[in-house]
Amino acid sequence: MPFEKHEKLFASIGQAGLVPVIKIEDASKAEGLANALLAGGIGVAEVTFRSQSAEEAMRIIAEKVPQMLLGAGTVINLELAKKAKAAGAKFLVSPGFNPAVVDWAIENDIPIFPGVCTPSDIEQGLARGLKTLKFFPAEASGGVDMLKNFAGPFSQVKFMPTGGINAENLQSYIKLKNVLAVGGSWMVKPELVDNGRWDEITSECSKAVAALQGFKLIHVGLNTPDKDAALAASRMLEIFGMTTKVGNSSTFMDREIELMHKMYLGANGHLGFSCNSVERALGYLERFGFKPVESTFAYTDDKRLKVAYLAPEVAGFAIHLVLA
Repeated sequence: MPFEKHEKLFASIGQAGLVPVIKIEDASKAEGLANALLAGGIGVAEVTFRSQSAEEAMRIIAEKVPQMLLGAGTVINLELAKKAKAAGAKFLVSPGFNPAVVDWAIENDIPIFPGVCTPSDIEQGLARGLKTLKFFPAEASGGVDMLKNFAGPFSQVKFMPTGGINAENLQSYIKLKNVLAVGGSWMVKPELVDNGRWDEITSECSKAVAALQGFKLIHVGLNTPDKDAALAASRMLEIFGMTTKVGNSSTFMDREIELMHKMYLGANGHLGFSCNSVERALGYLERFGFKPVESTFAYTDDKRLKVAYLAPEVAGFAIHLVLA
């Protein structure tokens, strides 16, 4: 397949989870904007050809901020595709499926996210060996429900939905198994870019990255020395109206309290948080000093991480991540 060698790039975009869609009217703002995105925890950006300054802005980011994974958006013809490559873009994004642009990208070894919104569009991509596509315009084309429908006949395809996505509906998209990452512009509003309000952009990016994780406290785990001690504790908690469910390695009280059948990780126990992607959450939390305990990893049938513990402890509790 033509894009097998680009799996690392797609994996990086998937790990980021968010692709800011940026319109830059003044190329002199490009470097400051790229650094503001990085400071907010986002290392990928799509600069669109919706301004006269786009090509120069891409060139500045490629030269001045090389750690940014730079993409070119609104690539609607071959001329723009060639300009994007010359300016240093590492991938291309188009609103629709232009066969000439897609074929040129394949021939020139450049990853491309062509826009699709129908089964016929998707089949055009599959016929060329493409399994990662842009879903656009997402909300206007059926949104989450349409992506769920695509998952049946096109289970091998990952999508980057863009168009109408914001902080309010982000969660509903990113939790879908067939969504690689989400494209959006709410964290890089034009007025913020035009006025160089980098701190505000960094703040908006930080909020978006945190929201992307979908963290939710789902249970508290308490260590007990053995099963008998766990059952003794469960009988006391039943007084408060909780229901006991005994498992092989622990006893649950409803779904909120887990009584371990041995002294496990954490001096006192653990805090269980669900998240949209354990892999992505590990990368996010590493920025704050957390490290995965690899011996605790467990995987789904399709090779996604479903369980991982972290170090260090927080107030005597280990952190336990669970795939939502």
